[in-house]
Amino acid sequence: MEHPILFLVNLCEAIGFGEFAHHYPHVIYSWFVMLVLIVLALIAVKGVRLIPGKGQNFMELLVGGIEEFTVDVAGEEIRRFYPVLATVFIYIFACNLLGLFPGCFPPTASVNTTLSCALVVVPLTHVIGVMYHGPKYIKHFLGPIWWMAPIIMPIEMIGHMARILSLSIRLFGNIAGHELVLAILFFLAGAFFAPLPIMALGIFVSLVQAFVFFLLSVMYFSGAMEHAH
Repeated sequence: MEHPILFLVNLCEAIGFGEFAHHYPHVIYSWFVMLVLIVLALIAVKGVRLIPGKGQNFMELLVGGIEEFTVDVAGEEIRRFYPVLATVFIYIFACNLLGLFPGCFPPTASVNTTLSCALVVVPLTHVIGVMYHGPKYIKHFLGPIWWMAPIIMPIEMIGHMARILSLSIRLFGNIAGHELVLAILFFLAGAFFAPLPIMALGIFVSLVQAFVFFLLSVMYFSGAMEHAH
């Protein structure tokens, strides 16, 4: 879906990177999201005080709330991987929200972005499994009975590969679909404020989709840390 006006693409055209920006707007806006999140994190860290202000309270509530929820779901061991999980959640949520601003393109409306996130989470799941179980981790793929391993292992491998497809397509489909609905409503009835309810719903959709990706990642990591079946 082509957007008529993307302010970062126009800015890239002005400085000589127009061709790249037109072909890969999701990359440009992904860099923008990362830059904004880094700046906000630096501001939050710089302003840390013993008696927190409003901004510090908000950041502590956000980060602490996500951490406590993660621990409640998967146990204390998940804390060591919490930075990755929290980063994935906040990054995806910010990317989703970007589509609600005029002149912006949500990076998660491109399957390339969602696939890249899935390719971080799913392989890391198996790295965690090897970290916790060593070579015994392969028992996860062989099934309970040794002579069924030639049947069970291909099924398990397909299932784990399907995780990548599931994570990436679900997020991409929901965000791209929301963008398409907004574009149609703006074209048909933009002057009558018809898109506003859909935009409000978009905040909820953005949060839910980021949360689903995050929660599935937590479950995958937790499953890899458990004893092999």
